[in-house]
Amino acid sequence: MKAALLNTYEDGAPLHTGEVPKPETRSGHLLVRIAASSVNTVDTKIRKMGGPGGLAPQTPAILGMDFAGTIEAIGEGVSGFAVGDEVYGCAGGLAELPGTLAEYICADHRLVAHKPKSLSMREAAALPLVAITAYEGLTRARVGPGQKVLVHGGSGGVGHVAVQLAKHMGATVFSTGGGEPQLELIERLGAIGINYKTEAVSAYVAKHTNGDGFDVVYDTVGDRNMLNSFEAIKFNGDVITTTTMCELDLTSAHLKGVTLHIVFMLIPMIHDVGREAHGQILGKIAEIVDAGGLVPILDESRYSLEEAGQAHARLESGKAMGKVVLEHTSDMPA
Repeated sequence: MKAALLNTYEDGAPLHTGEVPKPETRSGHLLVRIAASSVNTVDTKIRKMGGPGGLAPQTPAILGMDFAGTIEAIGEGVSGFAVGDEVYGCAGGLAELPGTLAEYICADHRLVAHKPKSLSMREAAALPLVAITAYEGLTRARVGPGQKVLVHGGSGGVGHVAVQLAKHMGATVFSTGGGEPQLELIERLGAIGINYKTEAVSAYVAKHTNGDGFDVVYDTVGDRNMLNSFEAIKFNGDVITTTTMCELDLTSAHLKGVTLHIVFMLIPMIHDVGREAHGQILGKIAEIVDAGGLVPILDESRYSLEEAGQAHARLESGKAMGKVVLEHTSDMPA
């Protein structure tokens, strides 16, 4: 089968198209013909640095985590799926798990769900990693009706999903963005936009919460921006983050009694712990999508499997709005 391969983790090494053996169906797994996949920030980090904590597959490596496609074969011990079913998931591109920048994947069925019926393959491929990440964080913080939720980076991959899911859960949602295109998207998704470049944290906390602070802050930016999250949260509030691999003074969080939720959604894939939760979450996400509660935002760029390197470059450029998606088949609907 055709795949985009990485021969070395040296900085700047290109992805190149090559032929590798088609995977064989294994017990507990689904053989899926991939129609589309998407690029996540963690994919680009693994390509450039080999990934933290031994996350990188052995070279020549097939990267990529998200996919949508059609089941071609089913391994022993799998129920709830049939050949020909359209599915989606986040199931490869880490350690011993071959990735999705290929024509086929043999995926653990626990990491897979039936794709939303209302989405194309291209749209469905944009969701798994970011949707699981957003959902896990919001449910840990028990987001619900009557709450005020602030999402930092609401036009990004995880952020644009978190905005919509928090709204679906009944919260009033606010989100930061750094320019008119970002703020327009945030408001189109149902949140109240905040320009972090022109509004100080103290100003928008006073404006939108009477100075009390937000009930929940979902910080998809991380690093030094966490200090802004601690400033914006109310006493005994919940801060969710996906990016805490940094040194940070937690004094301000301590003085407010903040509960800090660190979401690292790759744990089930890396350690084979609780993988079934991912499939279950994706099943719930599909229901929310088909009920009109969540729409994936795709970048305007379009790439084929052979253009995987260009897709990575597009995400790294910072110019993408929404998820960068690769189409693996030419007969796929838009």
